[in-house]
Amino acid sequence: MGSLVRSRAKIWIRRGCLFLLDLVLILIALRLGLLMRYDGVPSVYMVKKLVSLRCWILLTYATCLVLGGHYQMMWRYAGSKEYMRLVLLCGIAAIATLLMNRLFAWRISRPVLCMTGILTMLLIGGSRIMWKMTRDAFSARSRKSEGKRALIVGAGEGGVYAARICRRNPEMAGIPVAFVDDNPMKLNMRVSGLPVMGTIAETPEIVRMKGISDIIIAAPSMIGERLSQVVSICRSTQCRVRMLNDPNDLAAVNQGRQSFRELNTSDFLSRSEVRLDEGQIRGYLTDRVVLVTGGGGSIGSEICRQVMRFSPKLLVIFDIYENCAYDLENELRRKYGADCAVKVLIGSIRDKRRLDEVFVQYHPQVVFHAAAHKHVPLMEVSPVEAVKNNVFGTRNLLQSASTHGVERLVQLSTDKAVNPTNVMGATKRVTEMLIQTYAAQTKMICTAVRFGNVLGSHGSVIPLFEAQIRQGGPVTLTDERMTRYFMTISEAAQLVLQAGGLARSGSICVLDMGQPVRIKDLAEQLIRFYGYTPGVDMEIKIVGLRPGEKLYEELLIDKERNDMEKTTHDKIFVARLTPIERVEFENRLARLYDAAKREDEQAVLGLLRELVPTYQPNRDMLAG
Repeated sequence: MGSLVRSRAKIWIRRGCLFLLDLVLILIALRLGLLMRYDGVPSVYMVKKLVSLRCWILLTYATCLVLGGHYQMMWRYAGSKEYMRLVLLCGIAAIATLLMNRLFAWRISRPVLCMTGILTMLLIGGSRIMWKMTRDAFSARSRKSEGKRALIVGAGEGGVYAARICRRNPEMAGIPVAFVDDNPMKLNMRVSGLPVMGTIAETPEIVRMKGISDIIIAAPSMIGERLSQVVSICRSTQCRVRMLNDPNDLAAVNQGRQSFRELNTSDFLSRSEVRLDEGQIRGYLTDRVVLVTGGGGSIGSEICRQVMRFSPKLLVIFDIYENCAYDLENELRRKYGADCAVKVLIGSIRDKRRLDEVFVQYHPQVVFHAAAHKHVPLMEVSPVEAVKNNVFGTRNLLQSASTHGVERLVQLSTDKAVNPTNVMGATKRVTEMLIQTYAAQTKMICTAVRFGNVLGSHGSVIPLFEAQIRQGGPVTLTDERMTRYFMTISEAAQLVLQAGGLARSGSICVLDMGQPVRIKDLAEQLIRFYGYTPGVDMEIKIVGLRPGEKLYEELLIDKERNDMEKTTHDKIFVARLTPIERVEFENRLARLYDAAKREDEQAVLGLLRELVPTYQPNRDMLAG
C-alpha cells in the first residue's frame, strides 16, 4: 500500500510540474505573439490590456489541456497521435479566446490571440520533444560502453523498421549504429538518422571498424542464392546474426524479441520463393473439412499451417503422438483465435476402427496423408513395423476415406521410393501403387506427391550435424560422394497443396527439388555457419554407408523419366503411370499382410521384393 501511495504521489508531482511549466510557456507565447504583431514595439495600452486579461487566457488554455487529457499522456512514448491531440487542444483554446474577445469586448488584436495559440503549441510540443531527446541521448550514452552495437543489412523499409525496434529495445536488440546496402543511391547517405556505410560485401570491415556485436538482416525481398551469400558474409564476422520477421505477422510489434529471430539452416540454403496458384488451392480447401494424418509431425504440421491460410471449414489434426499435435493446436489458436476451426484427434492409421469413427463423426472431404515411419536405418531393423504402418496403415486410410465419401486424398511419398535400397523406400513405393489402384476403383481423387529431403524435418541429417557440432565434433559422414535433394518444410508443404489441386487421380506428382546437394558440402557449410573451420577446428569423419542407404537419390524410375508430363506449375511434374496387374498386386498384398501379422521378417522382405521389382534389399538381412 505504501509503495502505491508513493507511486501515485510521484505521478501527481510530475503532472503538477508539467502544468506549471505549461503556464509559463503560455505566458511566453502570449508575450511573443504581442511582440510579433507589433514588430517588437507594442503600445503601452495593449501591454496593460494583456496583463489585465492574462489570467483569463491562462485559465482558458489550462482548462482545455486538463479536460483534453494532456497530462495523462506518457510523453516518453509519444507519437503522432499525441502531438496531433496537442495541436487540437491548443486550437480549441485559441478559438475560445477569440470568442471571449468578441463576447466580452476585450479589444485585443485577433492576430495576437491566433499567434498565441500557435506559439503555445510549438513551445509545449517542443519542450516535450527536447526532454524526450535529451533523456534518450543520456540513456544511450550510459549504455554505450557496455551495450551491444548492431549493424543493419538493408536500408529500405525493413531496415528502418529494424532500427526503430532497436531504439525501443536496445538492451534486447542492440543499439543501431549503421546500415549496409548494395543500392548505390543510398551509399554515404543517412537513413533514419543512421549512415549507410558501405555495401553488404564490406560488412566484415565495417564490423571491425565500428565494434559491431550484432547483425540484423532486414531485407524481406532477399531470397534464394543471394540470401545464402549474405548469410555467409554475415556469419564470417563471428557476430550474432538475426533475421527481421515480417512485421505483418507480429502479435506485438513493439517487442524486439518478437521482431527478430535467430538464423536457421533454411536461411543459408534458401531457395527461390514458391509461386502458388492460390485460386486453385482455395477451390478445393476453402470451407471444406480437411484431415491431416501425422498432423503433428514436421511435414504434417506445416501442411496444417498452410491449410489454415485458406480458411477451411474445419481442420482435423490426426496423430498418434499427442505432444506435438497439442503444441500445434495452441500455435494455430494463438494465430487464428481461440475459437478457430481446429480439432486435434489422437489415433493411429493402423487402427481401422478409429479411422472409421473419425470419418463418421467429422466427414472430411480432403485428406493429406503424412503419417508414416520415415527413418531409414530404424526401418531396416524393424521391417515388419514399417510394413504394418506405412503399407497397411495407408490401406486402412484409403478404405475408410473411399467408404465415407472423401473427395480428394493426397499421399506424401519420397524419392526413396524410386529404385529403393531400403525397407522404408520400398513401403513407400507400395503406397504409391495403392494410390493408383484405389484411384482406378473409386470415385475419390487419389494423388501421390514425391519429393526429397526436407530441411529441419525429424530424421533429417541437419539436426544430427548440428548436435555433433555443438558437442565439439566430429561431424560424421557416410560417404564423401553422397548427394541428396533438399527443400524447406514450407516449400514442400506449399507444393503439396498445389499438387493436390493439379494432378489427375492416380497420378504421381514429382516436385522439382532443384540440383542435388553434396552432403559433404552441406556439412562444411553448416560447420562454417557455427563459426568453425572444417578440418581445422572441427573434424569431418567418414563412417561408411548405413544399412539401406545409397549414394544418390532419384526422383524418377527410368520408365517414368522418359514420359514426364509438365503441369501448369513450373515446379510440379506428373510421372507416367506404370501399369499394375490388380489381381496379382492384391494377392501379393494379402500374402504380405499375413507375413507381417506372423512377424516373419524374411517373408516380409521377400514379398516386398516381389511387389517392388526395383527394390534391392540389404543382403545381410535376407541371409539372416
